[in-house]
Amino acid sequence: MNIDLTNTTTRKVLDALSAARHRMGGPATGKVLTLVVLTEEASQYDAVRASTEAAREHPCRIIVVIGRSPHGESRLDAEVRVGETGPGETVVLRLYGQLIEHADSVVLPLLVPDTPVVAWWPGIAPDKPAEEALGALAQRRVTDARGGSDPLGTLKKLAEAYEPGDTDFAWTRITGWRTLLAATLDQPHDDITGARVEADPHNPSAALLAAWLSDRLAVPCTVTESHGPGITGVRLTTTVGDIAITRPDGRVATLSRPEQPDRQVALHRRPTSELLAEELRRLDPDEVYRDAVLRFAKGLDGPAQTTPEAEEAGGEAEAGGGAAKGGGAAGKTTEAAAAPAKAPRGGRGKKS
Repeated sequence: MNIDLTNTTTRKVLDALSAARHRMGGPATGKVLTLVVLTEEASQYDAVRASTEAAREHPCRIIVVIGRSPHGESRLDAEVRVGETGPGETVVLRLYGQLIEHADSVVLPLLVPDTPVVAWWPGIAPDKPAEEALGALAQRRVTDARGGSDPLGTLKKLAEAYEPGDTDFAWTRITGWRTLLAATLDQPHDDITGARVEADPHNPSAALLAAWLSDRLAVPCTVTESHGPGITGVRLTTTVGDIAITRPDGRVATLSRPEQPDRQVALHRRPTSELLAEELRRLDPDEVYRDAVLRFAKGLDGPAQTTPEAEEAGGEAEAGGGAAKGGGAAGKTTEAAAAPAKAPRGGRGKKS
């Protein structure tokens, strides 16, 4: 059911939502969260489609906020979509005039009562998501550093403005890589003395993966350019040879270890809907992302973060005779990779 409202108010939008639910035979909301999507007109179709697909796993009310012309009379146009392609509700709001500066006042009455709020910027990320009017309403704020013209510069700004609850799709895209690397390092291995990530130019996911490896293994890690797509390889240098994971086609990776046969592992590049669904599985702050993005902002050649977790990892590594020997850092690496999977459900386009 699709209801168009022109020059309307939030009260009329709420009435339209209630009427649509009754007509569809479901008067109760049954939503686990509210997803607020801040986008432009040109990209709203892809954002709505990805949100709707993610809502099949996390039934939610999707509120799409589109700022139109900032000049002229203030006006609110809305589209209410219920039961079209998924179990959720979608409200598309188009704001005109000075109303754009007060989008939070428009969105606030439309939030599902007593449920978490997630804000998503599928395009250009704000410099400080937590200080944005709509970002302040959310427990989780999801950006995409690749949405701008300078992905690495955007990622650095996001790191400098980090607040608990922030995350970025550049981090979500490397969940598979982190999981595979953690599982690999759980096996006995020799001393790791360095690491290298290979990816297409200006790839923020590669930068975060390198920062994560450098922070967790306490070794220098570099990023080198390849022809892509996305991240094409990770090499860990050991005293007897490289541990390498290569993925030249964006679908299947090859795991190579010294004196062992190669293994083929599925490692496909995921669409935006899957990235968003992963982010909606957790509402608590992602401390592992925090450590990685702050490490990136500080530089991969600087000293490791001195968080309690890092000190604990350092103590374990020293007891094991080396920072990355025989899986000495693998326990912390595995914990870091598995963190998204342990989060409560309901409350992590472009590919890696």
